[in-house]
Amino acid sequence: MAPDNSTRLARQVALAVPALLLGGALISQYGFGLYPCEMCMWQRYPHYAAIGLALLASFIEPKRVWTALAALAILVSGAIGAFHAGVEQGWWEGLTGCATVVSATEGNALEAILNAPIVRCDEIPWSFLGLSLAAWNFVISTLAGLAILALLAKGRP
Repeated sequence: MAPDNSTRLARQVALAVPALLLGGALISQYGFGLYPCEMCMWQRYPHYAAIGLALLASFIEPKRVWTALAALAILVSGAIGAFHAGVEQGWWEGLTGCATVVSATEGNALEAILNAPIVRCDEIPWSFLGLSLAAWNFVISTLAGLAILALLAKGRP
């Protein structure tokens, strides 16, 4: 693969992976009522940053630097996912207690808070093939972040 193709593919992966992971998280939250805990939300923030950085890499030089920063943001989300998965497994204690996501778009804020579900960070609300969503985020984000960095190294002029 030519250096330019490797860099372009790295940018595409840096945009696609966090977009797909966030899309899945939002669909599970709003489509299936799988509300995130506080640490779940923490994992989303680096993905939002990675999307922004990958978009910058599409338009602004130095594209490789922006793409590398997007890869690092994806790896940060993976690290948070690893920590969260360890909390879910009881391997260590979390940094936060129970949390919930509150939206007061209609009605008053107190009513929204009182009716919001309590979501614990140390419980696994859903798993696939024995891995929680936090663990899947760790696996996918770590592999994607490393793949992006490898593509950038391969595409080095």
